Amino acid sequence: MTTGTRPEPEPATATAAKASATDTDTDTDTDGILTTTVDGIRTVVLAAPRPGPLSAGLLFRVGSADETLATSGITHLVEHLALHRHGLSDLHYNGATAAAHTHFHVTGTPADVVAYLNGVCAALRDLPMDRLDTEKEILRTEAAGTSAGPAHAAAVWRYGPRSYGLAAYPEFGLRKITEHEVRDWARTRFTRENAVLWIAGDTVPEGLDLDLPAGEWRPAPEATSALPRTPAWFRGGDGGVCLTAVVPRTTAATLFAGVLGKELFRELRQKGGYSYTAAADYSVRDAGHATVVAYADALPEKQDALVGAFVDVFAKLRAGRIEQGDLDAVRASALSRFDVPDLAAAWLPGQAADLLLGHPRLTTARARAEIEAVTVEDLRDVARAVWADALMQVPDRAVDWAGLTAAPCESADVVTGRRHPATGDEAVALIVGDEGISLVAPHGRATVRYAECVLMRSFPDGARHLIGPDGISLTVEPTLYRIHPSDLAVIDGSVPASAVVAMEPRDPALIPRPVKPDLATAWRDPRAWPVTAAIWTLGVLTAALAVLTCVLAFQATDRSIPAGDQDWRPVKAAALVTAGAAALCVTQVRRRERGRA
Repeated sequence: MTTGTRPEPEPATATAAKASATDTDTDTDTDGILTTTVDGIRTVVLAAPRPGPLSAGLLFRVGSADETLATSGITHLVEHLALHRHGLSDLHYNGATAAAHTHFHVTGTPADVVAYLNGVCAALRDLPMDRLDTEKEILRTEAAGTSAGPAHAAAVWRYGPRSYGLAAYPEFGLRKITEHEVRDWARTRFTRENAVLWIAGDTVPEGLDLDLPAGEWRPAPEATSALPRTPAWFRGGDGGVCLTAVVPRTTAATLFAGVLGKELFRELRQKGGYSYTAAADYSVRDAGHATVVAYADALPEKQDALVGAFVDVFAKLRAGRIEQGDLDAVRASALSRFDVPDLAAAWLPGQAADLLLGHPRLTTARARAEIEAVTVEDLRDVARAVWADALMQVPDRAVDWAGLTAAPCESADVVTGRRHPATGDEAVALIVGDEGISLVAPHGRATVRYAECVLMRSFPDGARHLIGPDGISLTVEPTLYRIHPSDLAVIDGSVPASAVVAMEPRDPALIPRPVKPDLATAWRDPRAWPVTAAIWTLGVLTAALAVLTCVLAFQATDRSIPAGDQDWRPVKAAALVTAGAAALCVTQVRRRERGRA
């Protein structure tokens, strides 16, 4: 819709008169979006009629970021249970659980909308608990068929297994969540004060009954951090480069993401030919922050060149070398969003989400003005802010040369306690202490303290998988470390019960066993050549002594030598030296085999 052609809104009083009898104060903005209340729920509706089917949605300020790792999946589970009674229908409806909100939305006739929203609220008041186990299985199946995005790993490294990092973990809590916990979560989070209703129509449909429990509005959770400093980098395994940064929610940041995407595509695909997918994105995190994501893929032989070119793009933008034409093109694309029919209805869900999060709502006029005011200098400032908060995932290579610091991938210290060497390798050991547990190895160390453990998965075979608040995790495998039951008892008695999730028995084939060494690979290891040389020397010496023993034995039994003159001492000495050398050689081989294992 072009400026000046939008129909004048109806007077606010006329629309308010059509609303529920429970409405109190009303307010209409310049876009014709009316803010009121329905059944005690903050509501945004249109102040003018619109043609076509009616759309509506009910948003709750609760999502995966509000959970703990041991209860992860509980919001998603409530959403599924609330929708079960709708069953199969031609009605277009759905539900979605995000990091900071849960959304139930529907499109249809006014009667369809009323039936759907009333049904959702009725289900939230009395969830069908007979479906609890079935819906858990459905959610696990859903997760198995869902692929992670390029920024998936970065969330773990940035936030750890808490707040906005929980969306990057499996829903571990599904196995543990009880009927009582589900009911309590619905009663305290899915409340009328913690919800916003939007209706893309000029009236509240007759018969709407959104009877929800009383509660309180809950702001979005504070973000946790597992990064001591930024900019930082970590190694990823998908062969691409992904950079994420958290920046303030601004119009300039949204346009910067568009300009960044153009620059990455031009430099990495069109000019360099390093990448097929090179793009950038901007997404809202909470009321005041957003996440900028930049991603590019590459074949293994081009990954070094890709990393260098990727860093160069950010250096160019931070220096302010931004094409005015790129900004103009991105600006024109952003402004084109206003030239659509039924603009107010299209903006309504976003307006409701901002109201739910506590973010100031922008009118279309204000949004236009902010887009038109963005300059190249503004984008340069955003580029610098993005780089300052950058977390960069790279293939198997370091990027310290670019001014980034390696994100910590090991613990700073280890606990004091009983040491359990790994079977076949004394250089690797598990330490079980009274305060926590540590795994030490030549390549690093990991520690999880019991009081801080956010999740412990407990397996019937004795395995324990512990995850700390910094994302560091370790697994206790009795088959690999010969852990005594008394040590498991210490762990089980020290980790908070709220963090423990009992797991089902594992397939015996999945229980790890000590690995038999691959001798062919072991002998090719260049680091083993000093030991290899010693073993071969001992082997040659053993063979020589064996030959000498045979010669001496033959001479000692020569009939030409009188029996009383035979001297058996050389034979005994040679046999003893040969046996010792052979034993030493075997010992060295066995030690090498255990080391490789």
